[in-house]
Amino acid sequence: MASETTAGPMPATAGEGQAFLGYSRAQFVALIILVGALIAGPFFLYPVFLMKLLCFALFACAFNLLIGYVGLLSFGHAAYFGMGGYIAGYTAKAWGFTPEVAVISGAIVAGLQGWAFGWIAIRRQGIYFAMITLALAQMVYFVCVQAPFTGGEDGIQAIPRGRLFGVIDLGPDMNMYWFVAGVFLAAFVLIHRIIHSPYGQVLKAIRENEPRATSLGYRTDDYKLVAFILSASIAGVAGGVKSLVFGIATLTDVHWSMSGEVVLMTLVGGLGTVFGPMVGAAVIVTMQNYLAEMGAWVTVIQGAIFVAVVLAFRRGLIGEIGNLLKVKL
Repeated sequence: MASETTAGPMPATAGEGQAFLGYSRAQFVALIILVGALIAGPFFLYPVFLMKLLCFALFACAFNLLIGYVGLLSFGHAAYFGMGGYIAGYTAKAWGFTPEVAVISGAIVAGLQGWAFGWIAIRRQGIYFAMITLALAQMVYFVCVQAPFTGGEDGIQAIPRGRLFGVIDLGPDMNMYWFVAGVFLAAFVLIHRIIHSPYGQVLKAIRENEPRATSLGYRTDDYKLVAFILSASIAGVAGGVKSLVFGIATLTDVHWSMSGEVVLMTLVGGLGTVFGPMVGAAVIVTMQNYLAEMGAWVTVIQGAIFVAVVLAFRRGLIGEIGNLLKVKL
């Protein structure tokens, strides 16, 4: 995608303390803690709650790949999350696809959406880019209201979890949890690899100074489009897994408010940090789950937290912790 040039992406600085496969020492320790939490989690918390948390954490990580490392604010990521859920649910229920094939199908369709929408949107920047993504996502929402295969306002119900690779029954919650945890961890490692690859370094350069990246010979629109496709595809994976976990795909997941929620999760956790989005997702999902009996007040509390983070924790929770400890998380 880049033309021949004498300049390349800047290597990681020695101060980052590379330890293993591109992880700094702090990140590697955090990864070990994450893996330990994934293993121990279902023995202390309700597996279905954890699966919901992991689905939204993956969605937030996918969104962060675009806004945190390319600097593109999308207000329409619900379109890819929701469509991934619809496609995975429909193919699993109507065509009898196994869970892994259904999720991959949802990711492919979401990626194709990302390619089409990204090709249109990346021609603009700033608020114009954000508004275009929102408008395109609303088009997807109205298509989902009318399209026969989505079930309209009723959604796609009774989606079977099926058998993984045609062998492992995902009906039991514990079996399904290990599948979701495995998908999340694999996608998280993939995102980390993308961020710390030479391609990821170019994305950061585009975020910091796009005209300069262009002057070095990089075709920035191509890089941004690929990032958009990757982000949309991973969001589709998250939506597909969620539809299998709960056995339903509805309009809620393609509504504009879902795009707002993922923005909130990312900002609360830490924009442009590796582990921040999952922490932000954990905070928001836990709040929604345990404060559900308060009704509309949950939204008020979310707004208050958002204001507090913007005013007092500009880097987000993980960003502030990393800054305090002088490490990158």
